[in-house]
Amino acid sequence: MPPMKKLLFYLVVLCVLCSCREKEAQYVSITGFAQGGTYSITASLPQGETAELLKRAVDDTLAAIDRSISGYNPGSVISRANRGENPPLDPIFIDIFHKSKEIWKVSRGAFDPSCAPLFDIWGFGFEKGGSVPSQSATDSAKAVIGMNLYDIVADGDGTDRLTMPRGGKLNFNAIAQGYSCDAVAELLLSYGCENYIIEIGGEIVCRGISARGDMWRIWIDSPEEGNMESGVKKQDIISITDCGLVTSGNYRKFYYGADGRKYSHTIDPATGRPVEHSLLSATVIAPDSATADAFATWFMVIGNEAARELLASEAALDGIGAYLVYEEEGKMCSWHTSGLILESEQQR
Repeated sequence: MPPMKKLLFYLVVLCVLCSCREKEAQYVSITGFAQGGTYSITASLPQGETAELLKRAVDDTLAAIDRSISGYNPGSVISRANRGENPPLDPIFIDIFHKSKEIWKVSRGAFDPSCAPLFDIWGFGFEKGGSVPSQSATDSAKAVIGMNLYDIVADGDGTDRLTMPRGGKLNFNAIAQGYSCDAVAELLLSYGCENYIIEIGGEIVCRGISARGDMWRIWIDSPEEGNMESGVKKQDIISITDCGLVTSGNYRKFYYGADGRKYSHTIDPATGRPVEHSLLSATVIAPDSATADAFATWFMVIGNEAARELLASEAALDGIGAYLVYEEEGKMCSWHTSGLILESEQQR
């Protein structure tokens, strides 16, 4: 190549490289408060967008979700519905209701937001109970449980309303934070963010690559009783991308009754009582965080052996991964589906 042409070639390559660097997205961190806890986001922000503008949009999105499905907000749609006010339903409520009902069917009732009356009388809901409920109170609560008893119908004024049994209530806590992660993920994509990790109250959804240029590395807490703070005691680290990840467990939300027995916050809709089995925590990886959130609760309801059987045999669970920690003969053991990238196994 003649010297002049070679010089022009290198100049063109240099200009292209400089242009790419100018357009290269910068990773930013955004934090805030939401749903009684905190959220954190790390994302590659396209040129022309600012972290401040994105944070305002995130806060607005989470506030809209709070106004719809937060049982801790007395003015929310779900709180008004639970009080029997029959409010008009917004798109957020309708969307999470239908997704919850779909998973309720797949789980054969193990995942059930209509268990709200049971959560309340056992002291894990929006209304704090003070002691272990009587069998009659449990039976009364069970009478209004089952998503088949709840539906959304069009009203004569053109709005959608919730139909529910007298005394019935809904509690979307077992899917709400995962759903919120997915909603924020859609927002980030609309801003042109191709690489991000979103964490809301411990629930996670991620896409693309980290600032290191590799997959996102997620710390899984050891489900030891007394481990009340995330990121202190490690069970393992898992590398993921383009998915949601949620861990559910019974090692942080429980109490001991006057009878000296331990009562966990995971309620089995079939029995109306807190579960008693060997599964300590269930980490679920799914295409979206809402599904991972609901499935983690499902697995915590049915326990270690049943969850493993389902993961091995159910066609409906294709694309679902899990990391289960359980107790066996006084020792903490773990099991996981194939294909997960775990730090503990890479170090062997």
